[in-house]
Amino acid sequence: MPNTPDSPVYVTDALIAEDIDAYLAQHQQKSLLRFITCGSVDDGKSTLIGRLLYDSKMIFEDQLAALEADSKRVGTQGQEIDFALLVDGLAAEREQGITIDVAYRFFTTEKRKFIVADTPGHEQYTRNMVTGASTADLAVILIDARKGVLTQTRRHSYLAHLIGVRHIVLAVNKMDLVGYDKAIFERILLSYRAFATEIGITQFTAIPISGFKGDNITTRSANTPWYKGPVLVEHLEAVEVAAQHEVEKPFRMSVQWVNRPNLDFRGFSGLIAGGSVKPGDAVRVLPSGKTTTISRIVTLDQDLDEAVAGQSVTLCFADEVDCSRGDVIAAAEAPPEVADQFEATLVWMADEAMIPGRSYWLKLATQSVSATVQPPKYEVNVNTMEHLAAKTLELNGIGVVELTTDKPLVFEAYSNNRTLGGFILIDKLTNATVAAGMLHFSLRRAQNVHWQALDISREAHAGLKNQKPAVLWFTGLSGSGKSTIANLVEKKLHRMNRHTFLLDGDNVRHGLNKDLGFTEADRIENIRRVGEVARLMTDAGLIVITAFISPFKAERDMVRAMLPEGEFVEIFIDTPLAEAELRDVKGLYKKARSGQLKNFTGIDSPYEAPENAEIRIDTTTMTPEAAAELIVDHLLGG
Repeated sequence: MPNTPDSPVYVTDALIAEDIDAYLAQHQQKSLLRFITCGSVDDGKSTLIGRLLYDSKMIFEDQLAALEADSKRVGTQGQEIDFALLVDGLAAEREQGITIDVAYRFFTTEKRKFIVADTPGHEQYTRNMVTGASTADLAVILIDARKGVLTQTRRHSYLAHLIGVRHIVLAVNKMDLVGYDKAIFERILLSYRAFATEIGITQFTAIPISGFKGDNITTRSANTPWYKGPVLVEHLEAVEVAAQHEVEKPFRMSVQWVNRPNLDFRGFSGLIAGGSVKPGDAVRVLPSGKTTTISRIVTLDQDLDEAVAGQSVTLCFADEVDCSRGDVIAAAEAPPEVADQFEATLVWMADEAMIPGRSYWLKLATQSVSATVQPPKYEVNVNTMEHLAAKTLELNGIGVVELTTDKPLVFEAYSNNRTLGGFILIDKLTNATVAAGMLHFSLRRAQNVHWQALDISREAHAGLKNQKPAVLWFTGLSGSGKSTIANLVEKKLHRMNRHTFLLDGDNVRHGLNKDLGFTEADRIENIRRVGEVARLMTDAGLIVITAFISPFKAERDMVRAMLPEGEFVEIFIDTPLAEAELRDVKGLYKKARSGQLKNFTGIDSPYEAPENAEIRIDTTTMTPEAAAELIVDHLLGG
């Protein structure tokens, strides 16, 4: 295979055009290696991938013609082919000569199939690099031989190790520009080894290459006779892929789908995340802990005698055991843990900063739960590896946090199982993915604190009071009339011998929440505490009336989720901002307008109006007395 594009003949695999089925069958049994290229800006990541595609005969005639034309028009290699253009697909990338988005490319050799992700080098695209590394078995860290180990080299090495990439290749690129000097290569190798040891990378393979000239990419280069190690493709063909490694671990499979096509068949489908399973094996369904044995392993083609990590199968049980989507089927004698409080590393990927105390959706494998993130224990400076104090995480920030879920989560430490240890966080309002995380361990308090069984139930408490518990949640701008109407409602219910308690926003801040301010995070914690108190009061059978601005939909939904269905009644006191300002009894709007009062709802902090409140009160057309009457009628008539 030629080392340069100057070869007179460039022929792709003719079988692709002649018989695509035969071509696919030829490659079906090959193992698949996913890897990423990363490093500093202009270290030659895209050029290397372009060279791999070229040398593996994966470029067709029309692509080659377009590449030659583009190289002359926007290339960076003079009149020679610019291999980077095969990968840099965005117009902005080509214009700037840099990589912005993650680009995935497929190529194959005689021994193995590959999917390579070209990840951006700029710090502002850290989230893109993490995305590319999340499924990779190997990382090729490129270093420009002229520049040596740079800050971005350290950052990407740290991220690759953090994400759990098991194999590291140190590709010292552009050796042609330093005269293939052995001393320069060895100096870079020593420098990188010192840093790698500090962050826990104990093994890596260093290769001197030239992505542009093709040295030590697919064939050994005569320009580096002093190098005795493998060439890049040879090494990529030989490393162990994740699926081979995972087979040796205990059996794990997250249930993605309950397969029930008819009354005579019931199976549980999913991707095996670890280990192997055979008919007759004892398994445990988590989080319930129920045990059974496997009766069949079903696939589209036939039943299997054994299934291993990386295969998608349907498992049938010998017994009638409750199992549904999100459950995990595991080896009975070596099950994963179940907990609801964890320590984790979080990579923040949203433009808006993390809000401690806010509830996010957490997705781990096929499990979906609601999770609350605490302020970071510390943030990691990925350039210096320092641990920094932080109250939140900004875009591309990485920190160690504690989080709590509303339901038990079946998990393993990310270092043991990427499928059951890796998760994403999703904003409940926008449905945007805001973070990716890696679980470390469950918190000991999660294992030591248990629900105490009580003989007197919440139903018994309510029955004694001859009423149905409820939370009447008044929300609206400051000055809208929440407290006035809430007070009238309680007076009416009191005259009717109903057992009530009114939680007012100002009153609560004199005691329970006196330590909280008015930042977004403090507002969220304020509502969380009030929600927990309201829930305990409904357990006692009370009708709880709350009057809080509660500006964020996510926190109102959080409180709703704490209570049994039907007990949370959202009451939107709908008063226009201009009208609320006219009523400014406390003078708060005036202070906010003058800048004396920060984070004031409606002025410099948003209010998210309810879209589907059970009751909406327009105070511009309804008196407080009439509003209270309407609310009481709704409560007692519902």
